[in-house]
Amino acid sequence: MGADGKTAKPGWTEERVEQLKKLWSEGLSASKIADLLGGVTRNAVIGKMHRLRKSGEVPEERAARPKVTRKKTSTAKAPTRPVTAGATALKAAQKVAPERQVNPKPELKLAELPDRGSITNIMDLTQTTCRWPIGDPGEEGFAYCGARAPHDSPYCEHHARIAYQPAGGHRRKASG
Repeated sequence: MGADGKTAKPGWTEERVEQLKKLWSEGLSASKIADLLGGVTRNAVIGKMHRLRKSGEVPEERAARPKVTRKKTSTAKAPTRPVTAGATALKAAQKVAPERQVNPKPELKLAELPDRGSITNIMDLTQTTCRWPIGDPGEEGFAYCGARAPHDSPYCEHHARIAYQPAGGHRRKASG
């Protein structure tokens, strides 16, 4: 114990500084060096090395860390966790949610399209014509649907069904 009643810290003796330089040049981390030296922290090791480099006692370069070779993981899939519904942290037993079956939406065929006049000039569109674009605007043959549209919609009934999809079933289930 020191005169003040506290345990004396080892400090940076010449022997400890030489040991620090040796361990640092071997590429060990500051944490590992602090553990090996004992009585110093990782930050103390870093600070001392910084001061030594500034004074020119230690070159800037140090040995590269030894590379750790890792085993390749297998390509087999890890087992998956069961899918649960709702907060499960406090539940005694978790219920496995049934697999959701996706019903494919029926494709709309060209035969179902309403008779339309195919408007090619945007200036010819009115509030009662469908503004659904057909084709690529940069290519020849581009037009707008032109079928009769309700006064409160920019699209005919057919294109409104495509443009305005109801929220998915998963959203309704979550709130209920």
